[in-house]
Amino acid sequence: MSSPVPLSFPDVPLLRLDPDLEAPRRVRGGDAAADLPSRVDCSLEPGERLVVPTGFAVAIPEGACGLVLPRSGLAANHGLTVLNAPGLIDSGYRGEIKVIMTNAGSERVRIERGQRIAQLLVLPVPALAFVEVDELPPGPDDRGSDGFGSSG
Repeated sequence: MSSPVPLSFPDVPLLRLDPDLEAPRRVRGGDAAADLPSRVDCSLEPGERLVVPTGFAVAIPEGACGLVLPRSGLAANHGLTVLNAPGLIDSGYRGEIKVIMTNAGSERVRIERGQRIAQLLVLPVPALAFVEVDELPPGPDDRGSDGFGSSG
């Protein structure tokens, strides 16, 4: 069996806004996303949300997007997650990456400066256009307009 051929994408320019933070990176060779740190010390009470700066800006290549995702350990151990997961970074955005965190747990959670709080996944975006029609073509099965909870 042959090894899979890795896809090749252009490098993502990264602007360091805080000289003391570790740059986002993929920790292990097979990791899909790079960890993003918190630029500040802060805490979140249960049910609270907070926009947390990361200290970095990126130039996502045209034809790609960045998705800001939760870190599973923070979610499982503390109930801390990304509120709008996935957060979307369009290729034209050049500002600081900020993460909308929320505490879904039952205890106050403290975030320390430099702590890894989210992940950034860069993906290609297919070129497409929306075409207005009078009627949608049938789907591949009988689902039709059945929505939430329709699969049981």
